[in-house]
Amino acid sequence: MAVKKPPSLAPPPTAFDLHTFLESAGISRRVVRFVRDGRIFAQGSPATSVFYVRSGGVKLSVLSTAGKEAVVAMLGPGDFFGEGCLAGQPRRMGTATALAQTTVVRIGKDEMVRTLHQQPALSDRFIAHMLARNIRIEEDLVDQLFNSSEKRLARTLLLLARYGEGAAPSRVLPKLSQETLAEMVGTTRSRVNFFMNKFRKLGFIQYNGGLKINDALLSVVLHE
Repeated sequence: MAVKKPPSLAPPPTAFDLHTFLESAGISRRVVRFVRDGRIFAQGSPATSVFYVRSGGVKLSVLSTAGKEAVVAMLGPGDFFGEGCLAGQPRRMGTATALAQTTVVRIGKDEMVRTLHQQPALSDRFIAHMLARNIRIEEDLVDQLFNSSEKRLARTLLLLARYGEGAAPSRVLPKLSQETLAEMVGTTRSRVNFFMNKFRKLGFIQYNGGLKINDALLSVVLHE
């Protein structure tokens, strides 16, 4: 009687490493570095590529016909942007600016479409990114409609610190002007200055060569 061998244990599947994949030779891409305040693309320019933030930070803003600027997103390592070209967007709807020394991976539209079709792991990651971005937009709308400017500022700072994400949050933020924070929150610079001083006195934030966000700031968002 033949002895039945126990089934071999296959090694557990390894997690998809997006950074390593984008650095591989199998995808045509270009690594581009920008200095602080460097313009990655401008509103109205042709939309021909998708970008991935490798390091640093990126501000997405929109300028109205009246000359008023609104900040619509602040992105960090691991985020995609410029994906509107995949949906047929011919020109950029806004401007992308580097918040600090920033490195991005630039992938042409056709190459990105080809790779998404051929690489299910990348496709899953990209869809998850788009869904998270959509949820964030909905939350931002609710925030603007129902919350005070103080609570909106606290939430913005926590989001910039990537609070609540799987990885440890970035406690120290890149240097941001109060004008930029005011544009993100939808209030005036004087109100931002007032609440930032209040948060500092309460120990929610610290200035020490950068803006450090403490977990206690969450109490402002949770307070009714």
